[in-house]
Amino acid sequence: MIKTFNPDFKNTILEKLDQPSFLNYVGFIFTNIAEGKIEGELVLEDYHKQSQGFMHGGLTATLADTVAGYAAVTLIPKDYHVVTVELKVSYFYPGLGPKIMARGWVLKQGKKLNFCEAEVFSIKEEEEPLLIAKASVTMAIIHP
Repeated sequence: MIKTFNPDFKNTILEKLDQPSFLNYVGFIFTNIAEGKIEGELVLEDYHKQSQGFMHGGLTATLADTVAGYAAVTLIPKDYHVVTVELKVSYFYPGLGPKIMARGWVLKQGKKLNFCEAEVFSIKEEEEPLLIAKASVTMAIIHP
């Protein structure tokens, strides 16, 4: 059973997002924050893309890692942190379209590790979201 050790996890996440971060730089915004789950969106800009016009694979992996990590953060005490210890990304299609959506969730919660999954979708108007990548992420829990 997934359960939070921080009942104020939404504010904890919002406080972290107020600080300068890579997410702010690239324009990724969270659209849903729930216990053990995070979703967000990115409007694709030219600087997100490789020369062929596809979203850069490193950004795809970063979004998967980010939503999984923040999903893990929703479950830990306020003064604890998480760090990625393993990230496995499978790419299915190139990231195209005006918008990218990423969602992450905690699959199994532990005392020292949280096992998470993430999916990244390409969103085009009037089309179903296209799954472009899936990731398995192991997050270590770090406490002071």
